[in-house]
Amino acid sequence: MHGTAAAPPTVDTRRPGARWNAMGPTGGAVIALVVLVAVNAMFTPNFATVGNFWNVLYQLSVTLLVGVGMTFVIATGGIDLSVGSVMAVAAAVAAVTLDQGFLVAVPAALAAALAVGLLNGAFVAYTRVQPIVVTLATLLAGRGLAQVINRGGALITIEDPAFLALGRGLVGPVPMQVLIAAAVVALAAFVLRATPFGRYVLAAGGNPAAARLAGVPVTRTVVTVYVVSAGLAGLAGLIEAARLGASAAAKIGQNVELDAIAAVVVGGTLLAGGRATILGTVVGALIMQVIATSFNMLLVPYAWSLAFKALIIVVAVYLQRPKRV
Repeated sequence: MHGTAAAPPTVDTRRPGARWNAMGPTGGAVIALVVLVAVNAMFTPNFATVGNFWNVLYQLSVTLLVGVGMTFVIATGGIDLSVGSVMAVAAAVAAVTLDQGFLVAVPAALAAALAVGLLNGAFVAYTRVQPIVVTLATLLAGRGLAQVINRGGALITIEDPAFLALGRGLVGPVPMQVLIAAAVVALAAFVLRATPFGRYVLAAGGNPAAARLAGVPVTRTVVTVYVVSAGLAGLAGLIEAARLGASAAAKIGQNVELDAIAAVVVGGTLLAGGRATILGTVVGALIMQVIATSFNMLLVPYAWSLAFKALIIVVAVYLQRPKRV
């Protein structure tokens, strides 16, 4: 008996909206993406080009990294509004420690991001304060902390070649950040679908009370998803700082939470928790990026892009509402 590992508990979360349903919401998002691409290919000049294809993937990577972490958080019924500020904190820490070398700066920056995630998760899991309140406070505090680390909000330029490769490097024709995002997506999909932790995440979001009775470590799972979200946001912040060649505390990660939440919800992850799809998040992120790219190419003001994305979130949440019997 001592040499046999116990099988992870199986929790029945089959209530309306809590079952895994990979084809329904994600299938609708795929159709929406195909329509968007087709319409832009016909009516947006230079949209259907190889150069624009790589540009979309290049711009998509940061949102996708943040969106993957957000998927885990939302799957537990939470939300993380602090991801943009975490990006700024990680970039600021990296910028002020790069004089000690790449191998010191990057771990230090990621450690700072993970610490913020641990703080978020601990408050949500142990104090039962609403996640939107906790992470809103962290959003404000984190942005201020990033400006303090950045020497009062000053722009700190970055010249370290190894660091800049995170956001500007190429492996053949493929941007480094695209490869990083693809690796994270593959790993996250495997974790969510094929590991006990993935089942714990869905159980914690689908029916926390039943999950606890079945032996699922709900509290630990909730803390972990916020740490994962912050860690991926920190990685995204490093990539964004490398792409810009500078740490700008007021700019890095601005409004990224909007795109990440939209990508997750549009892709089919249930905002109430209990259902998640990494593939759907990829499709949702592509939809958000195609919208942003097409609006930019058509010279539509950025404010309209934000308004349209907000409308998409509202529609996606409306479609997820519980059906009346």
